[in-house]
Amino acid sequence: MADRDPVSLPAEVRAKLAELELELSEGDITQKGYEKKRSKLIGAYFPQTAGMDPSMGQERRTPVTPSSSSRYNRRRSSGSRNERYRSDVHTEAVQAALAKHKERKMAVPMPSKRRSLVVQTSMDAYTPPDTSSGSEGEGQGDGDEEEGGDGEEEDGRGGGGTSSSQEGSISMEHWISRAIHGTSSTTTTTSSTASSSSSSTRSGGSGAAGGRLADVLAQHVHISGPHHLRHHHHHRHHKTENHSAPPDVTSYTNNTSTTDGIQVERAPGAGVAPQRQTSKYGNAELMETGDGVPVSSRVSAKIQQLVNTLKRPKRPPLREFFVDDFEELLEVQQPDPNQPKAEGAQMVAMRGEQLGVVTNWPPSLEAALQRWGTISPKAPCLTTMDTNGKPLYVLTYGKLWSRSMKVAYNLLHKLGTKQEPLVRPGDRVALVFPNNDPAAFMTAFYGCLLAEVVPVPIEVPLTRKDAGSQQIGFLLGSCGVTVALTSDACHKGLPKSPTGEIPQFKGWPKVLWFVAESKHLSKPPRDWFPHIKDANQDTAYIEYKTCKDGSVLGVTVMRIAMLTHCQALTQSCSYTEAETIVNVLDFKKDVGLWHAVLTSVMNMMHVISIPYALMKVNPLSWIQKVCQYKAKVACVKSRDMHWALVAHRDQRDVNLSSLRMLVVADGANPWSISSCDAFLNVFQTKGLKPEVICPCASSPEALTVAIRRPLEEDDAPPGRGVLSMQGLSHGVIRVDSEEKLSVLTLQDVGSVMPGALMCVVKLESVPQLCKTDEIGELCVCTVATGTAYYGLTGMTKNTFEVFPVSNSGTPISEFPFTRTGLLGFIGPAGLIFVSGKMDGLMVVGGRRHNADDIVATALAVEPMKFVYRGRIAVFSITVLHDERIVVVAEQRPDSTEEDSFQWMSRVLQAIDSIHQVGVYCLALVPSNTLPKTPLGGIHLSETKQLFLEGSLHPCNVLMCPHTCVTNLPKPRQKQPEIGPASVMVGNLVSGKRIAQASGRDLGQIEDNDQFLFLSEVLQWRAQTTPDHVLYTLLNSRGTIASSLTCVQLHKRAEKIAGMLAERGHLQDGDHVALVYPPGIDLIAAFYGCLYAGCVPITVRPPHPQNIATTLPTVKMIVEVSRSVCVMTTQAISKLLRSKEASAAVDARTWPPVMDTDDLPKKKPPLLYKPSNPDTLAYLDFSVSTTGMLAGVKMSHTATSAFCRSIKLQCELYPSREVAICLDPYCGLGFVLWCLCSVYSGHQSILIPPSELEVNPALWLSAVSQYKVRDTFCSYSVMELCTKGLGLQTDSLKSRGLDLSRVRTCVVVAEERPRMALSQSFSKLFKDLGLHPRAVSTSFGCRINLAICLQPHRLGKLADQGTSGPDPTTVYVDMRALRHDRVRLVERGSPHSLPLMESGKILPGVRIIIANPETKGPMGESHLGEIWVHSGHNASGYFTIYGDEALQSDHFNSRLSFGDTQTVWARTGYLGFLRRTELTDASGERHDALYVVGALEEAMELRGMRYHPIDIETSVIRTHKSITECAVFTWTNLLVVVVELDGSEQEALDLVPLVTNVVLEEHYLIVGVVVVVDIGVIPINSRGEKQRMHLRDGFLADQLDPIYVAYNM
Repeated sequence: MADRDPVSLPAEVRAKLAELELELSEGDITQKGYEKKRSKLIGAYFPQTAGMDPSMGQERRTPVTPSSSSRYNRRRSSGSRNERYRSDVHTEAVQAALAKHKERKMAVPMPSKRRSLVVQTSMDAYTPPDTSSGSEGEGQGDGDEEEGGDGEEEDGRGGGGTSSSQEGSISMEHWISRAIHGTSSTTTTTSSTASSSSSSTRSGGSGAAGGRLADVLAQHVHISGPHHLRHHHHHRHHKTENHSAPPDVTSYTNNTSTTDGIQVERAPGAGVAPQRQTSKYGNAELMETGDGVPVSSRVSAKIQQLVNTLKRPKRPPLREFFVDDFEELLEVQQPDPNQPKAEGAQMVAMRGEQLGVVTNWPPSLEAALQRWGTISPKAPCLTTMDTNGKPLYVLTYGKLWSRSMKVAYNLLHKLGTKQEPLVRPGDRVALVFPNNDPAAFMTAFYGCLLAEVVPVPIEVPLTRKDAGSQQIGFLLGSCGVTVALTSDACHKGLPKSPTGEIPQFKGWPKVLWFVAESKHLSKPPRDWFPHIKDANQDTAYIEYKTCKDGSVLGVTVMRIAMLTHCQALTQSCSYTEAETIVNVLDFKKDVGLWHAVLTSVMNMMHVISIPYALMKVNPLSWIQKVCQYKAKVACVKSRDMHWALVAHRDQRDVNLSSLRMLVVADGANPWSISSCDAFLNVFQTKGLKPEVICPCASSPEALTVAIRRPLEEDDAPPGRGVLSMQGLSHGVIRVDSEEKLSVLTLQDVGSVMPGALMCVVKLESVPQLCKTDEIGELCVCTVATGTAYYGLTGMTKNTFEVFPVSNSGTPISEFPFTRTGLLGFIGPAGLIFVSGKMDGLMVVGGRRHNADDIVATALAVEPMKFVYRGRIAVFSITVLHDERIVVVAEQRPDSTEEDSFQWMSRVLQAIDSIHQVGVYCLALVPSNTLPKTPLGGIHLSETKQLFLEGSLHPCNVLMCPHTCVTNLPKPRQKQPEIGPASVMVGNLVSGKRIAQASGRDLGQIEDNDQFLFLSEVLQWRAQTTPDHVLYTLLNSRGTIASSLTCVQLHKRAEKIAGMLAERGHLQDGDHVALVYPPGIDLIAAFYGCLYAGCVPITVRPPHPQNIATTLPTVKMIVEVSRSVCVMTTQAISKLLRSKEASAAVDARTWPPVMDTDDLPKKKPPLLYKPSNPDTLAYLDFSVSTTGMLAGVKMSHTATSAFCRSIKLQCELYPSREVAICLDPYCGLGFVLWCLCSVYSGHQSILIPPSELEVNPALWLSAVSQYKVRDTFCSYSVMELCTKGLGLQTDSLKSRGLDLSRVRTCVVVAEERPRMALSQSFSKLFKDLGLHPRAVSTSFGCRINLAICLQPHRLGKLADQGTSGPDPTTVYVDMRALRHDRVRLVERGSPHSLPLMESGKILPGVRIIIANPETKGPMGESHLGEIWVHSGHNASGYFTIYGDEALQSDHFNSRLSFGDTQTVWARTGYLGFLRRTELTDASGERHDALYVVGALEEAMELRGMRYHPIDIETSVIRTHKSITECAVFTWTNLLVVVVELDGSEQEALDLVPLVTNVVLEEHYLIVGVVVVVDIGVIPINSRGEKQRMHLRDGFLADQLDPIYVAYNM
């Protein structure tokens, strides 16, 4: 680098630079920090073009936070900014944080999505969310989305120039993603100038993306253009990578010419991957197979971007910790020694003022009602408004009294019979009233009180399956509710069945609907009078409460508690008789019920009720009513204040001077303060006095916890606390001044209620008093609280019967306290501050965060045009032993992919810098799709439920597991291996056997065993048993297509040999490719080659429908095997010359093609007899799952030994029939199809697997029809039968299909046995007589085509000597397996993996387990590579280049210790041997071989070895729509591809589920999730997934995925 520097640097600067490089290599400084410091150091020595070099430009950028004066103006000019969840201070903090982040912002690759997914289909997606049914929102999602929208939009644009136009930065972001995809249309120069202009954006951070275009590009791209290339060597990539990750080989070879504006820089240490010698499959120009790197591909650029992003050091450093010998320990979050700790003294419980019992207070609420109803019956009690804001009607105290009496009488006497009344005093009844009819509700409520019946007010169920209504149903059921009171209008509106009955709602008990309107009720007789008692301990009413998990509890409130609460409120609020109060809140529960239904009646007040529907039409209605009625008190939520702000300009003559108290019901929410301030700001000029605003804190359990009193003149002003978020997350109160970004401003909620005692207890197990500077849960001790959760004694004890203790452990009071569910502290002067709710608490990594705070931060990220403001849900899910934060928002239909994605990435940064916590998943759903509560808020628990079960259907997802999950086990460090000798000694000392096993001896020679060559065996059979049928081929209808006897086969083979000699002029040992469909021609051609002395190679013919991809493979095998001619059928020979074929492979490049359909009549003069049995008999070519084409050489000796071994193991004799449904091109399939019948003389019934696609029942019907006892198939055949015949077993049975004669059904495989598939196959066909023990498996590989084969012997034959024991299953610990250890566990234990033994070892085969690295022998039950010594091992790989080193290693290995003489072949598979309790025929104990997986398939991640199948199994289980899955790695990233069987809307649901399950079960972070259509994952003829083909296709962008998610 230095040699290119235009100016030589002074020595001290060089020294400093060297020091910097060292820091970077040690990982003490990030790449970004390094660039910055470096450019500072050498900045003086280089001429600068203004703002061209990104790293310098950053220093000079102006701060983006607007000045405080503009902040004030903005507050005045644009009311819309100040809504419930956003203090301006907060918005600015967020914008400043984002601006700060510009310097280290992540370049997040955008997910790619199929077009059909981007276009939203349903019409309702375009309507803004509707919250029609409630009187008001509730919970954190208050439905405050669109009301007053017009005003809001206008001033959002013109609000004093604050909201700068977004266009600039969006087009930049678009340009970035285009640039990174390498398809930039804009020329670079213009774009860079645009970038520098957009970095000086006008307002807080809206240009965050644009401002760092140059940075993004400098990270991985050269901006070309003559005048700024010379500055780019500041951004040199260093060879000294951050040590935390092994260096990636992420080399690019980009063919695009540099004039496109992009030239990808090569990663430091990586040369170009060496070219593979074999020619490529398919489009070799585009892809490199296997370990090559794709050349021109969009996908890989994204992955590269992701890799670069992830290379930067993560914030939480991994601590040192040890790994126990077996367990992988998840890192436990160690407390940070610098974290703030509480230092104050222990708090003292605060007592409220005494509840001054006034002499004329009524003894109970019913008594109050009776008093006012008789003394002043004309006094107005309640005025209801219609949707136009006109008074609908006025309920007087007289009417309320008489109607309530009527309801009480009818409840007790008119339901059921005289002897059996339906409702008795003390019974619970449901109150189902809409939000616009408070009068009917009030009448019914007081009617119940008079009848001494317990009302349970609930929401009106709108549909049969409302979100959450099922839980309400459970509550009603557990309360034993049988009667529901409702109003006439509501009763008419309920859903009805065709017969006019109201159906039973989901989860509800059977209820009788009773219309409690006066005109439907009979008058009570003159002498009937309700029994009015003083308030006592009986239950007055039950208020429902929805918990965090969605369950609904009923809080019971006693009559004495209800009365005392009313008295305490009357005293706190100084209520007096006949005051007017305006109520906007829900009157069925909480603050609305307490003030506007209960306390109002106690004090004979007049309530003006504003329904939710009116507020939606006219947000100012409540203010107008305050003016109109000169109301003294109003009860609102901060949302109502916010709406009034939005709409207040339309209103001229507002005068709020009559208000003495404005009760803010959700004043305890930390975010209400901004609404209160803004409201005061605007309405102070309209007569609103500052002391009027009275926030209160309440909870269903503790009723009103605290309320700020209307101030007297001389009282202290209300309290404010500016607290550090960082401190709060550790549960500590720190007043924050210096770091303005992450603070929370709280307002007090007044002091303790009269007659109550309050304390703050720690959140951990024991309710111990907090210190004065510690946040805890508020607890109160007073009569006026709930007393129980109905019917739940355990939970009741935990909440309503708490005895707080001091440090010494002594209780502070003999009376129990009630937990309020509110978090906070008692500040100076006894003021109470609430910082959050227990329900919204999320504990991540030992720190506490509040869902509301996170929502507020997300909403402060401008602009609001991407999501609806009231429609954001934040919750946590538990993944890998910690809570993870999930944010779900509703996206506006008009926002584009790029916009939303940009918004999402900025939300992540904002939350990260303000709360110092990572968001695990951010999802956007189409508008109007989140489940709502009856009041229009978001139903949180239902949303979470949908998210977890994968039915939320988001339209955008961003997962960030890399940044959030910091408790993964430490990557395994490879220990220096103990030498093999000491392993050996160690095993001997501990009494372990060396893991070795063998099949039985090959035994004495029989008559046909004296022949060394198969060709001789065939000639012998043609003479001795000429008419014995060897082969029968079936077609798809199950009828015989053709058959061959010994003599027919011999004659045809002779003619083919003659043709080869005559037409082909072939020499001995020439190679001939046989390209035949599965059948009899193939067999004849094979023996023809042997007769002519040629070496046959069987090749699968190209697929006529898919020539382009299958023909190159055929050509490749023909070339690699050095075939001098091709033999085939006439049809295929035509196909090879067809137009389609020539497009894929030039027809002139084929060797001579001979078709064998019409053979010459004459036979050859002399049949060839090989001289040496060790010469080649045939070549066996197959493509491995990793995409390697390998051919192995089979000598005549090995071929005969192989056939003999199978004959002994399977007891094959001429009288036997065997059904074979396998591909006849390689491995054991070929041997069974072509060779075994000739050697053993049995009849083979051949069933081509391709015919099963037409007729899935073909194989099993043939087995049944021919009464076959032994059959062989592949996993793909088994899967076809399981999937295709699953529902047809009954009809097959009725057609007489019978599998009871089958003794062995062997699956031929080169992989770990697929237990689940074998078991479901056995289970499914058990009804057709299949014996469960008949199904077994075999194992073979390239170097030895069959090592194990387990034929079971059932029935009589079991005593005759060859009977093997049943295959045994063991369960191993998957975590130990990753460390290459075997640890047996019980079935069903966590992390257990079932393994089935791979069958019985064939005769003449010896197996040993060796360490693949040191080649030392392993002990029993230790995982190692399976090595084989056998007469039928292949004699080597057949390669053009003669890569002998590889070959000698695979075929001629010797142990490094122990028995060093024997020559072994290495299978390349990991497995272990285990001696079982079973004995085999010779009385020896049986050694079971367990295959775990191929070494070349295994993935090395975090220093551990993973087998793809294990991860795939976990993934397939996560969601019903995942039909298949394949995983592979690319540059250390785990890529998961899933096939989706369902609508494309479900595609994004899978991303979080897949990420979760892989984290939970495998401790791995998924880098990329790819969702594709069914059938995209390539599968070879053995039913194995071709993962490397898939990888190449993915990187070359050929999969047409539905969705690709890049996890951050």
